Amino acid sequence: MNVRTTDRALTSSPRDLARTAAPRHLHPPVQAVILAAGMGTRLGRSTPKPLTPLRDGRTIQRRQLDALRDAFGADTDITVVVGFSSDLLMTASPDVRFAYNPHYASTNTSKSLWRGLSNCRDGGVLWMNGDVVFDPAVLEHVLSCVRADESFICVDTATVADEEIKYTLDADGYIRELSKTVVGGLGEAVGINYVSSEDKAALIAHLDACGDQDYFERAIETAIALEGLRFRPLDISAFSAVEVDFERDLERANTLFWGPPVLQPLAAEAG
Repeated sequence: MNVRTTDRALTSSPRDLARTAAPRHLHPPVQAVILAAGMGTRLGRSTPKPLTPLRDGRTIQRRQLDALRDAFGADTDITVVVGFSSDLLMTASPDVRFAYNPHYASTNTSKSLWRGLSNCRDGGVLWMNGDVVFDPAVLEHVLSCVRADESFICVDTATVADEEIKYTLDADGYIRELSKTVVGGLGEAVGINYVSSEDKAALIAHLDACGDQDYFERAIETAIALEGLRFRPLDISAFSAVEVDFERDLERANTLFWGPPVLQPLAAEAG
């Protein structure tokens, strides 16, 4: 579970600082990959986790798609990696491209990201986990690095939970370690990242070399160690994000962004 520690999404100032008057249309259009192939068993739903409805009426995936297009323009080139119940995801979002991970039940995020990046055109790619509910202002915050085509990892320095992906930095301030087993982590990775056009081929090769059960962060670590790739940590702790693994995460996300549920009074008994 990846949860911000305060209700920052309910305050307007960080979002207002990051928001601009109109969506951008970057040329070439920004490429984005959403990892949505997993079975999401911990949430205990019969449908894919990205199709979980939120309190505003949208699903997690639709909210992500809206945020990407609002931040980067309607022509954002989006690929969703599907696997479990892929037909439901494809029906729900006919306005994107899809890559299929046929081994979704026996592989982890390294193989889904490998398929997603391998199906993109030339150029850098922003990618995110398909179960992250985040303040759309995060994408405004990272826009300058996307424009600069600079590899980065979005991190939250306000929390360091044992079960989450943590990171350390090298002497130059770039990511050195990135895994759940990091000791002395400086914060958590939130599941929104970017690989530059220059770094993408090396990352794809390291994703391909990963074991089936490796998270994609393992490929980032090996590409850093063996190829010299540099990923900048981008601190998004001024904003809010929740990785929805369990029902309590979903409740937290709904409360964080839309406030506590409104309880309806019980009707008086007749007679």
